[in-house]
This record gives sequence, structure tokens and C-alpha cells, in this order.
Amino acid sequence: MAETAVSSVIDNLLPLLTNEAKLLKGVHKEVASIKDELEYILCFLKDADVRVETAKINDSLQLWVKDVRKVSYKIEDVIDEYILHLAKPFHQYGFITFFLKVAHPVIKLKRRHEIASEIQEIKTTIQEIKQRADRYGFSSLEQGSSSVTKDSTWHDPRVASLFIAEDEVVGIESLRHKLISKLLAEQPMRGIISLIGMGGSGKTTLAKKVYDSPRVTAHFDCHAWIPVSQSYKMEEILKTMIKKFYGSRKEPVPEGIDTMEEDLLIENLKEYLELKRYVVVFDDVWKIDFWSFIKHALSKNSKCSRVIVTTRNDDVASSCKESPFDYIHHLEPLSEDKAWELFCKKTFQLDFGAQCPLELMEFSNKIVRKCEGLPLAIVAISGLLSTKDKTVSEWEKAYNSLGFELQRSPHLTSITKVILLSYHDLPYYLKSCFLYLSIIPEDFSIHCGRLIRLWIAEGFVKPEKGKKTLEEVAKEYLAELIRRSLVQVSELNYDKSKIRTCRVHDLIRELIVSKSEELSFCQVVEDDSSFDGQPRRLSFHNHVYNVLETIGKLRIRSCFIFKAEDELPKPFLGTLFAKFKLLKVLDLEGAPLDNLPEEVGKLLHLRYLSVRSTKVKILPKFIGKLYNLQTLDVKYSLVDELPCEISKLHKLRHLLAYDVNDNVDSFTDVRRGVKVHEGIGHLKELQKLRDVEASHEGFDQIIKELENLRELRKLGITKLRRENGRALINSIQKMKHLNYLQLVAINEDEILDLQCMTSPPQCLQCLYLRGRLGKLPDWIPKLQNLVRLGLYYSGLSDNLIEALQALPNMLWLHIRKGYDAERLYFGAHGFQKLKKLSLYELQELNSLIIEEGALPLLEELYIGPSPQLKEVPSGIQHLKKLRLLGFTDMPTKFIERMRGDEGQDYHIVKHIPSIHCWIKNKGLNYTSYKLLL
Repeated sequence: MAETAVSSVIDNLLPLLTNEAKLLKGVHKEVASIKDELEYILCFLKDADVRVETAKINDSLQLWVKDVRKVSYKIEDVIDEYILHLAKPFHQYGFITFFLKVAHPVIKLKRRHEIASEIQEIKTTIQEIKQRADRYGFSSLEQGSSSVTKDSTWHDPRVASLFIAEDEVVGIESLRHKLISKLLAEQPMRGIISLIGMGGSGKTTLAKKVYDSPRVTAHFDCHAWIPVSQSYKMEEILKTMIKKFYGSRKEPVPEGIDTMEEDLLIENLKEYLELKRYVVVFDDVWKIDFWSFIKHALSKNSKCSRVIVTTRNDDVASSCKESPFDYIHHLEPLSEDKAWELFCKKTFQLDFGAQCPLELMEFSNKIVRKCEGLPLAIVAISGLLSTKDKTVSEWEKAYNSLGFELQRSPHLTSITKVILLSYHDLPYYLKSCFLYLSIIPEDFSIHCGRLIRLWIAEGFVKPEKGKKTLEEVAKEYLAELIRRSLVQVSELNYDKSKIRTCRVHDLIRELIVSKSEELSFCQVVEDDSSFDGQPRRLSFHNHVYNVLETIGKLRIRSCFIFKAEDELPKPFLGTLFAKFKLLKVLDLEGAPLDNLPEEVGKLLHLRYLSVRSTKVKILPKFIGKLYNLQTLDVKYSLVDELPCEISKLHKLRHLLAYDVNDNVDSFTDVRRGVKVHEGIGHLKELQKLRDVEASHEGFDQIIKELENLRELRKLGITKLRRENGRALINSIQKMKHLNYLQLVAINEDEILDLQCMTSPPQCLQCLYLRGRLGKLPDWIPKLQNLVRLGLYYSGLSDNLIEALQALPNMLWLHIRKGYDAERLYFGAHGFQKLKKLSLYELQELNSLIIEEGALPLLEELYIGPSPQLKEVPSGIQHLKKLRLLGFTDMPTKFIERMRGDEGQDYHIVKHIPSIHCWIKNKGLNYTSYKLLL
């Protein structure tokens, strides 16, 4: 983590030494020298960081890395405090470049001398750190040095997985049989089975039980179990394979194996296996390029040979797949029943007959839930509990101190080491992103968009070549953490193509919270919190606000409030903003807050400000002083107008300022937008703008300004009138990166004039139109990347389906009061990828026909109310993937046609697993029931 801190400082110093050079007048030379020294240190700090984290160093190197981290933070603080000092008299102008020309004549010399003195002191400290590195040989870490010590206490925790007794295995029986069947299948070509799961999920145990099966050992001519690990050497792997294969047949190993070169080892192995049916397990593979090399040593004969690979990384499994016959399996957590069975078996095996005493049920259940079905965690924690007195007080104490025990108890060493192996394997740019998840509470899922914007605000995401946005790079970071089984997917979006929310396993969270505090990265604030480690970030959980008075001189850069239900005390906010003037991130989402104090306007380094889901009604004018702001999130708040000062926020990337009403029966209330003023066109880095109201004076000018927002990815506008259409289309056509567009008319009779678009954004994936169209715009069927289309109150009567059915990537189609004709016809080969189709309130519809070959992947179909539709859609029996059929307010006779063997339409719906009906009650509530066929 020291490497990340140093890298961040260098990134911040570079623009100061170039674009903003005048700002460092008098200290430019010293700052440049500091940057050069840090770059030297950075060259070998990465290896030092890894050795510190894996405890393979002596105390002097550990102290050295800690000193580097501290001095990096000090540099960042001094420079930012200096900038803040310069900016104070001139922040009303909104950005640095103006006061560079004006401010210097009036800046007090005293402060300049102070900054010069502080920087000189830092420079001296860094030179001493560098000299100490040279003196102790730290700079030659990669070649090995005296600072490195062998960890004689290290025992690979995975070894125990190889010796679990048959009666101790829980929850893998059916999967073991399935994998054995795949190994024994009469498929002549070499087959590869990959088992993927987070550390401790039971991959090694499962693979060993399959490998040791008598049916398997009898079926293959020779076999080998090969532990791979992170730091494998290919020559050693090849030698081990030869010895294991020969040994499995009780044959003497060829002489000279230990001195052979790689190419000869490969030839030996390949020749030996050419005429044999073999099975080999590569346990715990970390590197993607492993298979691309090792496969050359394994004969690709036609003898039904098999390879099993266990890994934590999806990419490793994908890299091993060579044919459709190859199989990839993601290990799921144990079910609640199986987790409980394993827990009782391990915890109470010596007493109580492997049954949990009644008085210990409550805390035992809590502990099992904490393990979230992770077998190694259950076994390790059970081992700890089996040594403790079987009393409620002892159980409660164990549960409350689980995070501490993970770091200290020898009983939990195995789970800690296994999980930390994944953390240590991360590249440095992902370690900060991963540790950042320590900010979130237990059992909490965070929205991926929120997490990505926070990472960017913190400076964790670096620009990459190829014109990728920071957001796109950050999405790749998150995807990699998920593929490495460190982050779990909580919820997918509507078409299951994107991840909506994510989380970390509770035990992983406990470990990264401890690691974050150890590295002064972040601290979760609790009643008994102490702040000896000088954390850079604070995350408040569960109404703990009184600790601010005890914090002292911390230089906090980020502050988060979670699960705040009680009112925020005014002294808390006052102390927060008075003490932490260098804040970059202020996330108050969901906090009981009704206004933003004026002190927020003094946080000139702020990059991220969220009052989402609060009772804040007004954004004060001082918001325009926050010229570094990248994200402003007032979504689901009571803010209905943005001050004109917003136009000064030239670095703003995300402006989230809208609300959603679930009352879909109402046209105007479905989405509440916000009013904006002239000047919005100045925000040229803006990527997200939702939802702007078009019903006020001056909006014609705003529509014209929108054409300046060439970086927009998402745009939503409400309360549009017909006369806005042409100017709006002119602006939209210039947004070449736009992938989301929502346009809402002022009422259901107002026409959206969108016909004249000649060059629609080709990146468009989501399109929602709410208002009368008359006819379907010609440009919509040309959107080759369109995934989701919603048409509301469109009043279309032409052949809508025929126009849309050739769209190659459409997954979701929603039509509500959008089609006035009597017949809908889905022709063969139409909508080849569509998964969800909703046809709501088509009052004139009396015939719905689905030809065989149409909608082959459809999973969900919703219809109604359509009072003229008398029978279930013809052809619905062809929809073999359909798993949910839903009807809303359809006549009783229509529903009865599907019931029982005598129902006229029973034969065409009997293959559908779930048929639901919704009936509207008084008001807007619906009652639903599952139709029993």
C-alpha cells in the first residue's frame, strides 16, 4: 500500500510541476526533487510492499515501508493545504487558473516561507529514507537480500484439505458423482474440468475426493496430483508430474530427470503419456498463462484422458477451455442446512452427540450465517469454538470478537492465510480498490456505479490508452475482482448482462477492515474506536458520532455515513467540516440530513459529494465553489432545481439529480426531474445528466447548449413539448457516445417530434420514449446496439413488431399504451435474443400470434390488461425457454381457459414453470397469485 500512496503523490505532483507551475513559486525546485526521489523509491517499493504483507521481512524493512507511506501522506497534505490557503480569498472565481494571475501579489510571505520550510523538511526525510534503503540493501529486494527472512512458521493451509475423512465431507456428494461421471465419459478427446471458487470454498477437497475415487483410479492408466500455487517454477512442475505419473504405475523414474532442461522434460512427458489414458489435477492455479505452457507436455491423444484444474480466477478457467466438451463449474456456498450440519459435526463432535444445545442455538446460527456457506470458514471457526466452554456468554463473546480472532487465533490461521493469498496476488492498482470495500457495513451491497465513481474520485483509476474513459477502466477493475472470487455479485440488471450491486463475503470483510486499519487506509468508526494509526478515511456505521471530538489532528480525506437513522447532531457536522478541510469524498447517502451547511463550500478539494436519499431540498449557491467536483449526487433527495452556479463545475462527470415514482399508472409522476439553468453547456466533461425538466422558460437555450456535452453517456429529459423536438434532435445527434436516452412528454397527449433524426448515436443501448409518436421514427430500427426499448403512450398503429424484430441485440421490449391496433404478429426468426417482453394496456388487442422460430430465448412474457384478448397467444407453446408468464387484470374466462386438463389453452401453457396473475385492488395496489394448472 505504500506503493499506492507514493504513486498517488507523484500523479498529483506532475500537473503542479507543469500546468500549474506558478502555484509552486519559490518551492518548485524542491518539489521536483521530491518527485524524482519518490520515483526512485517506487522502482523497488512494490516488492517491499508484498514482503511486508506476507511477513517475509525483518522489522527494519517493515518500519522503512511504513515511513515511506507516512511521508507520502505528509507530502499530499502539505501541498493540498498550500493550495487551499491560496484558494481561500479567490474561491469565488471557481478555478485555480484565474487566481494564479491575481493571487500571488497578495499572498503573505509568511505562509510561503512555511511551505518552503515544510517541503525542505520532507525532502530531507525522503533523502534519509533513500539512504536507509541503500544502507540496508532494500533496493535489491527482487534479487534477494539480508532483509528477507524465511517464514519458518508457514504451513500451507490447503494441505489439510487433502486428508479430510470421508465422514467429514458435507454438501458435495451430488457434485462429486457428477464430476466422476464426466471423468469417466466415453469422450475420446482430452477433456478439461475447471473448478472455480473463492479461497476456502472447498475446491481442493472436492477435487481430491473425485481424484481418489476407486472408480477413477481404476479407469485411468496413470494419474498425478500437482499443487501449483502462486510462485511455481515450471521446471519443478514438470519434474513433479513425471515422478507422480511413473510412481502411480510403480515404475522407476528415468535417470537424469532432476538435471533435465524444460524442453527435454516436456518431450519425456509427452512421449510417456502418448499411449496412456491419464488424469492429472493441477490444484490452485493462479496464472492465466499456466495452461498455455503446460498443455504442450500433455499428450492430446484419443484415450479419454482428463485434466482437472482448481482456481480462484475465472480467467484461468477460461484460458484452459479448448472444446465444448470441457466443463467449468463455479462452486456454490453450502446451503443453510448443509452449513449447519458441518458446523455441528465439527463443533460438537466430542460432546452433545454432534447436536447443538438449545441455549447455544441463537449465537450458533449467527456464527454460521457469518460464514455464508464457506466450508473452510465453518471448519476453522468450529475448531476454535470446540475449545471454548459451551456457555451462552462464551459464545456471544466469540461472535462479537470474530474479526479480532481472525487476526490472532491460531485456530483461524488457515482461513486467514487462504483468503490473504488472494489479496497478496492482486496487482497494486487493485489492492486499493479491494480494500476500499472495507467502508461498507456487514451484509451490505453497494451499487457498482457508486463504487466506481468513488474509486475515480479517490484517484485509484488510471487513464489507459485507447480512449477508454476512467469509468470503463474502473468497470474492468471491478470485473477482475469478481473474476478473482474476491467480490461477489449481489444483483444483476434487468437483462442479466450487467452487475447492479456487489458485496464481499462477511469474513473477507472482517479481514480487509483489519488490513485497512493496519495500513491507515480506512477505519470503521465504532464506540470503542481509537485512532492511533492516523487513518485517511472514516466510515461511520450505526449512529456513532461522538468520536469526532477525540480525533485530534487526523488528515481525513474521505468520510462515509452508513445506516444513519437518527438525526445527525449539528455539532457533528460542524466538527466534521472544521477538522477535515482536505476532504476529497463526502458520501452522506441516506443520512438524516435536510440541508448542506455552508462549511461544505470551503471543501475545495472535494471531488465527490452525495446527499442521495436525504431530505435536502435546496443546493446552496456555494456549490459552485467546489471546482474539483467530479460527482454530484442528489438522486432521490428533495432537490428539484439546480442553481446556476453548477455551470462553474467544469470537472463534473456525473450529475445525478432525479427521482422515480413507482406509480406507473400516472403519466406525469413516473419520474420527477430537476430544473437547470443556462450554462449547463459549460460542463463539457459531463457523462451523466438525468433528468432535466423542459417545462420552464429558457429551456430552448438549454437544449442548444446540450450539443456541447459531447461526452454524455446518459441523458434524460422530462416534460418535453412538440416544439422542443427538432432542436433536441440536433443536440442528440452530436452525442456520439450516448448509450442511454429517456425522453418524456409533458402529458400523454403531447407529441414527441423525433422523426427527423438522420444520424442517431450508434452506441445507444437503452431508449425510453414516453409520449405520442404517431409513427415509429425510422431511425429506431437502425440502432444495431439497442438492448432495451420502452415505448409508453406512443399511439402507434402501424406494424410495430415487424419494424423492430430484426434488431440483433434487443433483450428487453416494454410497450405500455403504445400500440392501438388489434393484431400483433411475431414472425419466424424475429427477436432472436429477446428475453423479456411486456405488453401492457393494449386495449384494442384481440389477436397475438407467435410463429414457430420467433422469440426463441424469451424467458418472461407479461400481458394485460387487454380486455379484447379472448385466448392465450397462439404459438406460445413454441417458447421453450419461457419460465414466467404473467397476466394483469385479464378477464376470469381468459384465465379459466388455462386451468386443468379440460382448459382449452392448457396444452399450450403446460410447459411453463410459473404462471402469475395480478388483479388490481382499490387504489393502486395489486394482488398476485400463482396459477395452478
